[in-house]
Amino acid sequence: MSTATARDRLIDTAQELFAARGVGATSPRAVLAASGVGQGSLYHHFPTKHDLAVAAVGATVEDALARAMHDLRGESPAVRRVVDYLERPRDALAGCRIGRHTSDQAVMDDEGLRDVVTAYFVRLLGVLTEAFREAGLPDDAAGDRAHAALAIVQGGYVLARATQDPDALTAAVRGFVGLLTQKESM
Repeated sequence: MSTATARDRLIDTAQELFAARGVGATSPRAVLAASGVGQGSLYHHFPTKHDLAVAAVGATVEDALARAMHDLRGESPAVRRVVDYLERPRDALAGCRIGRHTSDQAVMDDEGLRDVVTAYFVRLLGVLTEAFREAGLPDDAAGDRAHAALAIVQGGYVLARATQDPDALTAAVRGFVGLLTQKESM
């Protein structure tokens, strides 16, 4: 197995375990066992659990931002791009991998990990705000609308998980999209 492949397997496995169990509750030994990678490779690439966590949480953030940017940047009208982002298929019962890190005390107590999570939300809010500005809203209103859009997704995940009903996220998004597009249908 090549060095890059071992590193990638460790990161992929850590992403999965951190999403399922949290960073605090996942040991490097659990990542090692689930990845099938040798112990020497783990400590070669990630001398500490913190190093592994930063790489894995960072990769999760990069993946999520890439998906969001695909929806939010493009040639279609700004509100259409926001609606595409909101309505894209999501595993509602799994929850948001990054949003879940905000309730992981190990992440929130670690400035480096917290900064990675914070940067995701700040960047996503920035792109959503840009889209609402492009749609003609003034800066303050565009920022407020961006916060509401992101809160709908995060809150929809929470409702879906709490009620064990994936349609809770769909309903939250549908309700917000209805408000966004209400003027257009009048």
